[in-house]
Amino acid sequence: MSIFDKSAFKFNHQHRLFRTSAISNGQIVQFKLSDIGEGITEVTVKEWYVKEGDSVSQFDSICEVQSDKASVTITSRYDGIIRKLHYNLDEIAFVGKPLVDIETDALKDVASEEDVVETPAVSHEEHTHQEIKGHKTLATPAVRRLAMENNIKLSEVVGTGKDNRILKEDILNYLAKQTGAILPPSPKPEIIPPLPKSETVPAAPKDKGTKIPIPISKPIVFAGKDKTEAVTGFHKAMVKTMTAALKIPHFGYCDEIDLTQLIQLREELKPLAQVRGVKLSFMPFFIKAASLGLMHYPILNASVDENCQNITYKASHNIGVAMDTEQGLIVPNVKNVQVCSVFEIAFELNRLLTLGSAGQLGTNDLTGGTFTLSNIGTIGGTYAKPVILPPEVAIGALGKIQVLPRFNGNGEVFKAQIMNVSWSADHRIIDGATMARFSNLWKSYLESPASMLLDLK
Repeated sequence: MSIFDKSAFKFNHQHRLFRTSAISNGQIVQFKLSDIGEGITEVTVKEWYVKEGDSVSQFDSICEVQSDKASVTITSRYDGIIRKLHYNLDEIAFVGKPLVDIETDALKDVASEEDVVETPAVSHEEHTHQEIKGHKTLATPAVRRLAMENNIKLSEVVGTGKDNRILKEDILNYLAKQTGAILPPSPKPEIIPPLPKSETVPAAPKDKGTKIPIPISKPIVFAGKDKTEAVTGFHKAMVKTMTAALKIPHFGYCDEIDLTQLIQLREELKPLAQVRGVKLSFMPFFIKAASLGLMHYPILNASVDENCQNITYKASHNIGVAMDTEQGLIVPNVKNVQVCSVFEIAFELNRLLTLGSAGQLGTNDLTGGTFTLSNIGTIGGTYAKPVILPPEVAIGALGKIQVLPRFNGNGEVFKAQIMNVSWSADHRIIDGATMARFSNLWKSYLESPASMLLDLK
């Protein structure tokens, strides 16, 4: 078998197999949709990058599919010609079923109906070899997958591991030098961030009454009949998650935060962040303050098993941010907030927002969350009743910032920038006093931003 290293068959782990159907000397291979993880069994075909008769090379993008968790680009394992597409756009494709037929010379030596070993997902201790232009490259399947997803040739990456093995860090460093961030493969459409509000909606005169929402000017079309469509993609994920959330006894806690000092601080820091190419919103401060609070109240950054017999305290603060997109509600998360600066959080949020608006968030961005904040105030409203995202145990909803009159210690009225927050927590393992103390600490960090310096590490 010319394209597979025979040493791959010597491993003691279970191999995933896909079957090739030989036609005319075994030159037609049915390229099947492989397991993309997270228990996903079906996906929706959102875009084809090839058509019948097109020539493809190894690692070229074939199509984009969307599961109930994320969008994934499928790449070719072979050099050859596309002979058949098994699905149309928006049809459901199933894991293990043929996706495309590829005519290739790579399998001439393979017997008819022979099982061919696909690179399995194995632990970091296991490894495979790959021949690339006469150069033997050592890397784990996880690293190879990361390289494939980002259209990187392993032969161009310098390995820093034992025996020049290519590590995940080597791929990330290579990406950082090339693009500055992990981006989808090149055949995808260019990511165009949404225009600033000032460019899309005329600015209303300041201090001249309440802003009137501008209606969306879409022509009203009367179809004359009802329409039924399947629940797919992120909507399907919402059904699954919210159904599980109904089993959790929620309790709520609300408060208001005076953000006057934080607003002043942000105005001072915005130009500095802009010089670094990052848009600085309030959200990085909210997220960092939450992480500092979770250090003192780790029960809020935990999960509980289905029978409520064991509590797992999460070491990482992977704080999710609810986003409203054209695809529906998605909640990507900022990883390891406990070791990130406010600027680093802002940089990561910019990346997630850009990918989210383009529908290009990966599975890693959308999984592994331990705590969530939902900034519903960007749309409107003051209070909310957020629903916990299992297996998390707490969530916060942030209202809009309003200028309201308040009294100081001397009984004098002053103008304050007020934001309301609404918390929901799992009452099976979290009591009201713990939630209130956490909220008070989070509030103190935001009302006196300088106090965060005392706990920053």
